[in-house]
Amino acid sequence: MQRKPDPEGFLELWPTLLLRRELPGHEAANAALGQLIAADEAANPDLTTDYRAENLLGRAHPVLDWLRGCINKTVVDYLKRCGIDYPLSWTLQGWANVNRFGDYHDLHNHPHSYLSGTYYVAVPAQPSRETLPGRADRTPGAIAFFDPRAQANMGAIKGDPQIEPEHLVLPRAGTILLWPSFLHHLVHPNLAREPRVSVSFNVLVKAGEGELPRQ
Repeated sequence: MQRKPDPEGFLELWPTLLLRRELPGHEAANAALGQLIAADEAANPDLTTDYRAENLLGRAHPVLDWLRGCINKTVVDYLKRCGIDYPLSWTLQGWANVNRFGDYHDLHNHPHSYLSGTYYVAVPAQPSRETLPGRADRTPGAIAFFDPRAQANMGAIKGDPQIEPEHLVLPRAGTILLWPSFLHHLVHPNLAREPRVSVSFNVLVKAGEGELPRQ
């Protein structure tokens, strides 16, 4: 599909859209989510790594109803921003993450889904760099997203927006993030003594005959 350039001839190709917002009313919801996830982890100590065991967002619970509604609204806004203005059906697959001291997530993406995201239930304050031994360039608790265009920064010069292949986000409790599932990302280690708790999810689009693209 051809994209129209602006009047001056500029054209932005292959954009990668990342959405970040803070959900209103998250304080009470996070307290209930924290209790729910703590009970789940007590029953299954491998909760974080056993993410295929159950679809958290498929359960009936008032706080999960709230979270599903927030995620679906976020997906609708994301799709509208992308120019997708026709009805589309999807399902949500979700799982909880409880990251304690030193826990992290390796570089990965989310195959077999269209969009992916994370909602943050509890985000402890990380220790300052001055109090940490070792390297001063660590970014504990951050989630990092990487330019999907391999080696796009190889020829970058000063001031070029291509120079930084890693985009860091320092979330807070109540933050929701949404991105294309193909985008590689990782989570830097949690160096706080309190756990970082989040709910990750995939958006699986049910594309019918009318939604298949023409290329």
